Amino acid sequence: MNIRTVAISILFFLLSFYLHAQTGTGKKFTKADTLRGSITPERAWWNLLHYSLHIIPDIAQKTLQGSVDVQFRAVKAGRYMQIDLQQPLIIDSVTTPLSAKKNKLLSFKRDSNVAIIDYGKTLITGRQSTIRIYYHGTPREAIRPPWDGGVSWKTDATGAPFVATSCQGLGASAWWPCKDHQADEPDSGMLIAVRVPDTLTEVSNGRLKQVIQHGDRTKTWVWEVKSPINNYGVSMNIGKYTLLKDQFRGESGLLSLDYYVLQSNKDSATQQLRQVKPMLRCFEYWFGPYPFYQDGYKLVEVPYLGMEHQSNVAYGNKYQNGYLGKDLSGTGWGLKWDFIIIHESGHEWFGNNITSKDIADMWIHEGFTNYSETLFTEWTDGKQAGNAYNFGSRKNIRNDKPIIAPYNVQATGSGDMYYKASSMIHSIRLAMNNDAKFREMLRSMNRKYRHSMVTTKELEQFMSGYTGFSVTGIFDQYLRGIQIPVLEYYISYEKDKLVYRWSDAVEGFNLPLQIPSTGDTIRIRPKLSQWQEYPLKRGQAEALQLKDLSKYFYIQTLEKKEMVIKLN
Repeated sequence: MNIRTVAISILFFLLSFYLHAQTGTGKKFTKADTLRGSITPERAWWNLLHYSLHIIPDIAQKTLQGSVDVQFRAVKAGRYMQIDLQQPLIIDSVTTPLSAKKNKLLSFKRDSNVAIIDYGKTLITGRQSTIRIYYHGTPREAIRPPWDGGVSWKTDATGAPFVATSCQGLGASAWWPCKDHQADEPDSGMLIAVRVPDTLTEVSNGRLKQVIQHGDRTKTWVWEVKSPINNYGVSMNIGKYTLLKDQFRGESGLLSLDYYVLQSNKDSATQQLRQVKPMLRCFEYWFGPYPFYQDGYKLVEVPYLGMEHQSNVAYGNKYQNGYLGKDLSGTGWGLKWDFIIIHESGHEWFGNNITSKDIADMWIHEGFTNYSETLFTEWTDGKQAGNAYNFGSRKNIRNDKPIIAPYNVQATGSGDMYYKASSMIHSIRLAMNNDAKFREMLRSMNRKYRHSMVTTKELEQFMSGYTGFSVTGIFDQYLRGIQIPVLEYYISYEKDKLVYRWSDAVEGFNLPLQIPSTGDTIRIRPKLSQWQEYPLKRGQAEALQLKDLSKYFYIQTLEKKEMVIKLN
């Protein structure tokens, strides 16, 4: 064993030991988790420029064969490259061009779901090159998509093939070879070419570049993505589709709207998809221009519920309002719009435009997108409807474990990344008490991090610059902990004052509160375990709506009936 191998082995051991201690849950992470979830030395030295993916699915056998060209630039000198492809898929060979007519065969070693490719020589900083990976095999079949991920090999009501991919969390390497980490996206987008029987249509991301008819009664559908794209947002969809076309005049000009729906659902789709334009109008108002005008907006019907595939939203909500006809908030407001159209399209801004560098920070995708539901409810039915929807959705919060998971091991935190993170964002908005500034924060966020990757720490710093107070303690409370903060208070009617403090909160929790009162709103900044007082005007004490605060802010309230308080 050489020195380099020994050093890497020690690194993996120490990192696994540290992460085991970090979680406090008893979960032990493996070398495979680290290879999948961290920026390994074999990933760090090269930057993705472009993918060119070519696939031939055998629908009857449920297999794939194909190749992918990976264009990259060396950001520092390197030779060994990590490419991810999940078993039982097989890499047949890896080549790199020596000239226009000659390729060099590269050696590689598989380590579970990873291949370490020997480029054959060290590439110097700044050098660009391409490798081509040929592969085949049986990809993981999705049993309960989109949650378990893989390929769905289904049929529609007529018995025609109905095939789709979904791989959030699992990773795109479940069905094609790639650099499967969210921290690196192809700077110049990608090309996706899929060859299927000519009785079927294949729909992927971006715009349709060409359709090639072959002599064996197959067609290759070639799609081109101009923007950077996260791996799990890449999709393959095959079915008996019909195309419905529309346009939206938005902030950045004319946006094409293409809807690929099963032929039997054309009438239902025509009616239901009228919700797309109001959704785009709302989200462009709050978040800024749709991030992918050059790639268009598409919605494609799939045999599962839905997924936020970039510029190609996967839809399976059966053309009905709510979440398969149910209101997840329990308020009735969630039945006034189609959950999948609204939620999955919201991901075009949060998830696809702004992507978390590590899957541990997936709350950035899901929390802001879940909050887009509140904003759309408010857009269509007013602010009180939005408040009610947000409050009603909190019944889904479990507070079982932190939302942010350990980093560098492909781990995700609590499912509270949806509703609890959304409630946190709503609480921050109310604490700002300035919707114009809150809106500019969201729009500026989408400008600053356009088509790029971020961390929670980066967003902490960014948001604190807009809110007027640091959000670090607030993030600690809601994203890194499981307690619900309690506002303890006592109203002294004799002395006309409000006495208050935070309890059951983390150190540094500093959420300001706006308390409605007669003809006025008072603003307080409670501190943890430290009683403070606020002088009240005559008659103001009776009008304070303290118990209602928990319907807006994600907090609990506790009134102290009789007590003697010694103020610091």
